[in-house]
Amino acid sequence: MKAILRNITTAEDKKLLAVLIDPDKMELTALPSFIEKVNDSIATHIFVGGSTVEDNVTQVFVAVLKPLTQLPIILFPGDVTQISKTADAILFLSLLSGNNPEYLIGKHIKAVSKLKETNLEIIPTGYLLIESGVETAVQRVTLTTPISRVNTQLIVDTAKAGELLGMQLIYLEAGSGAKAAVPLEAVKAVKKELSIPLIVGGGIRSKTQLEATYNAGADLVVIGTAFEEDEAFFDALKE
Repeated sequence: MKAILRNITTAEDKKLLAVLIDPDKMELTALPSFIEKVNDSIATHIFVGGSTVEDNVTQVFVAVLKPLTQLPIILFPGDVTQISKTADAILFLSLLSGNNPEYLIGKHIKAVSKLKETNLEIIPTGYLLIESGVETAVQRVTLTTPISRVNTQLIVDTAKAGELLGMQLIYLEAGSGAKAAVPLEAVKAVKKELSIPLIVGGGIRSKTQLEATYNAGADLVVIGTAFEEDEAFFDALKE
């Protein structure tokens, strides 16, 4: 087991927090001051990616980001064009909640030749998009439908199927700009069935929500939009 996955898997009682940065939404000139706040917060990881990032933008973005932080930088790619050699790891995402084979295996095949040229730690990750009250960029790009937020059993069964297929992480995602976060009942139910780490993201905009998500069973929580809209949120998450 490589270093970053080991860190997530063996965190035990330590709750992990990833700040998600979308290169499409963050100007390079604003990055140093933003990362200074990330470094002063309780964040343990930085995720970089988005649904519609243009070619080569991620590579430039990560190259600028890397010298600014000691936190591990993990790619959260929407496409093979978002692979950067400078990052530390990549979530090799398989969209289990959709029925589009391109995002189950197609994109992965296209990524292999690029990944061979890197030293990235590749982490197979089962990705489940959960209904959040709005149409997300993931829906539009992948042409898939999220799982109903009230169908807890389907969420659990899909997540468990991902583990049985060999995924090393499961990621429950409400999506960027979600009106509602992943239901806590679903987080609890999924965590009960899994023996691998659980990531939860989307729609979390307060420390109270963050703590509730941890208490429900999330091993790693991802926050993006909340910081994009209000950097003062970092003040509530100081070390």
